[in-house]
Amino acid sequence: MKKGYTYFIICALLCISGLHAQEDENFSFSADSVEMVITKALGDSAYAAGNYTTAIDVYERLLQEGESASVYYNLGNAYFKVDDVAHAILNYERAHLLDPSNKDVRFNLELARSKSIDKVAEENEIFFIKWFKSFANMLSMNTWAVIAIASFILLICCLCIYIFSKKRSVKKLFFIFAILLALVSLLANFTANGQKRRLTNRNHAIIMTPSVVVRSTPSVNGTELFVLHEGRKVTISDNTIKDWKEIELEDGNVGWLEASALEII
Repeated sequence: MKKGYTYFIICALLCISGLHAQEDENFSFSADSVEMVITKALGDSAYAAGNYTTAIDVYERLLQEGESASVYYNLGNAYFKVDDVAHAILNYERAHLLDPSNKDVRFNLELARSKSIDKVAEENEIFFIKWFKSFANMLSMNTWAVIAIASFILLICCLCIYIFSKKRSVKKLFFIFAILLALVSLLANFTANGQKRRLTNRNHAIIMTPSVVVRSTPSVNGTELFVLHEGRKVTISDNTIKDWKEIELEDGNVGWLEASALEII
């Protein structure tokens, strides 16, 4: 009887210790889950409370999961608040790349650029090229793609009506509609592909160091050509050397600088 009683107590103790172990495991899992719950709302709350460093950390962690124009925009705002102009410009540029139609992004980007030392000279482009770029930036890549697909479907419908209709006036009307829709579809498709190429082939970068010397050759012994400062946007014209990048400015100046001095948009 005593042996059975002792066995019962041992079993009970084992069960209790097992329950404690399960509770500890559940607590550990729960803590990890809470740690991983990083949302844009959390970053926005930190930003609204003036905790810009916390907001930056939250937004940066969110962007590790995938790009978002709104997160890049808010991250740019947070960096601007802590007077980190280079990172502010970088993230505004990335937001603009994903959503060129956002007027707030464009305004804040120009505001941040005004705080940088080097001023970007306006590109000397023909007026209709400038007009087309402004027109293309009115909508995002996804919106242009939807317009291209929708107009193509409507084009097929108009052609079907044109082919099967017996009335001359109806055939004429839908033939005109078909031509217009074909032009819209081609224009929207061309614009969407252009924005997609800019997203895929990112050849623009921002200078991230306070200042950097641009040299004639990819070497520290190269002739000093000019100096660029943080926040300056450049075009990468040669990306074949790992530690050095050949860059080009709007005025045609070309030179080499160390890759560590810039970050791709």
